[in-house]
Amino acid sequence: MGKRLGLRQWIALKLFKKLHKIRTEEHTLNTLFWECTLRCNLQCRHCGSDCTVNPALRDMPAEDFFRVLDRDITPNVNPNKTFIILSGGEVLVRKDLEQIGINLYRRGYPWGMVTNGLGLSRERLNSLIRSGLHSITVSLDGFEEHHYHIRQNKESFARAVEAVRMISADKELVSDVVTCVTPALLPRLEEFKEFLISLGVRRWRLFAIFPVGRAAQDKTLQLSDEEYTAMMEFILKTRKEGRIEASYSCEGFLGGYEMRVRTNPYECYAGIGIASIRVNGDISGCTSVRANFTQGNIYHDNFWDVWQNRFEKFRNREWTKKGKCADCKMWQYCEGSGMHLYDDDENLLVCHYNRIKR
Repeated sequence: MGKRLGLRQWIALKLFKKLHKIRTEEHTLNTLFWECTLRCNLQCRHCGSDCTVNPALRDMPAEDFFRVLDRDITPNVNPNKTFIILSGGEVLVRKDLEQIGINLYRRGYPWGMVTNGLGLSRERLNSLIRSGLHSITVSLDGFEEHHYHIRQNKESFARAVEAVRMISADKELVSDVVTCVTPALLPRLEEFKEFLISLGVRRWRLFAIFPVGRAAQDKTLQLSDEEYTAMMEFILKTRKEGRIEASYSCEGFLGGYEMRVRTNPYECYAGIGIASIRVNGDISGCTSVRANFTQGNIYHDNFWDVWQNRFEKFRNREWTKKGKCADCKMWQYCEGSGMHLYDDDENLLVCHYNRIKR
């Protein structure tokens, strides 16, 4: 497969490019991440945010978030079509999640969360569902030895597996599993797939480490280009089987694997349909984007004014035409890759297209 694009892919990409332009011009907000805490009950090797048990920044008070939601956002969106995702840190460390969920539900906002599963008991899941929980993602990074190597907590694997089992059994809850593929896990992906299917998992997202945060210093987590391509081949094969809905994460243009290892063509939606409110009030495209792309702050800016009138670097990506991107014929489709892949000096850290072997 490699980098070569088929005729249907070329046609689809050209059509999608036009659609992306329209979406950029309209920039309709349909997903809002709220980084409600930086506290975490784990110290993961691959963490891009260096979250800690006792971070310097306290949790954002719920009343601060709802003040912005009610004053700046709700008058300008359809709440039923604007999805709010609670992120961290580890969101389950907050004791007021149920009340937050109820308040979102009463305002008409569907909401979801991403968790490592360590604190997800049956009782807690039930209370969150009663509070309007719409979707949940649990991280499970392979078998026990792989998961432990990343998460560094002896209870983390068993608790994550039980969390996956619980959410997969609830057919009303939109759920999936996300897996960090490491060199150690790669040879056992087929076996791990069967394990997930046995747990009842219907949707599975896979991703590879990019060099940010702690992961930048840990070479044991990073796939070689050959291993990265092998992962693509595995996802492609799994999708053809149709027994579990496997897909690669949204980051990076993938050449000949476009629309084959995930349903839609690559698109960085940050600042176009996705915004985030960080724990300190910063407004950005998504919580993975580095702080130097912050567009404002809820404590001194009107969120909607920021959303409508800033985000220039997110919506006009001409500035990314430098280095390897300067003369790349694929730039018109990837526009310099994901915003989260740029360093503090606005240089691209990794190009997924260039990682793929022919």
